[in-house]
Amino acid sequence: MQAADFFALPPSLAAFAAAFRPEAAPWDWIKQIGPALQGHRFDAALPKLPAGVHVEGFVHLDPSVKLPPHTTIIGPAWIGPHTEIRPGAYIRGNVIAGEGCVLGNACEFKNCLLLDRVQVPHFSYVGDSVLGNGAHLGAGVICSNLRLDQQEVVLKLPAGPVATGLRKFGAILGDGAEVGCNAVLQPGTLLGRRALVMPLTAFGGILPAATIARMRGTVSTLPRRD
Repeated sequence: MQAADFFALPPSLAAFAAAFRPEAAPWDWIKQIGPALQGHRFDAALPKLPAGVHVEGFVHLDPSVKLPPHTTIIGPAWIGPHTEIRPGAYIRGNVIAGEGCVLGNACEFKNCLLLDRVQVPHFSYVGDSVLGNGAHLGAGVICSNLRLDQQEVVLKLPAGPVATGLRKFGAILGDGAEVGCNAVLQPGTLLGRRALVMPLTAFGGILPAATIARMRGTVSTLPRRD
């Protein structure tokens, strides 16, 4: 299983290409977020900030980033062009967001990589996760990143169990994957390209590309796109 099975790093994040290799396991991209930011040269001055925007540490904000009246951004963080940060967003370290993303109202982001056009508009938690191009989380979606026993996250792949080396591991969402309102993704969830999790669903494990997970554990296939 490779990262390229789920998403492609967009041109907007070319500065980090050495850290996020397509042949790597997708969960290894989570491990690379911190080192990628530590190796990045933060030499651009910040744009003028609204009075209620609090920034700490090394932070890159493209001049086209839309800032709200109040938010907190703790570095290291890299926020790409035409991304919108909405009121009350809490960005608390090791966050990379590509072009045209939405970091939404009262959402928290920690140690995560958002590729282009990711939308997390309202009341969500995204930690220790990678969200692919065009991925979308409905209001109130939680990417749970820690097992109740706080042990390493082990994936149950078709070929057998795989130890990830991660005690904190939220979710991997492929390009175009979507999660409905108030759903919870269990630690170590993998959603393939264009996979959908219905609202109010607690889902864990692996959801193949172009399939739908519903409440009570039912899974069905999406119609093909011509």
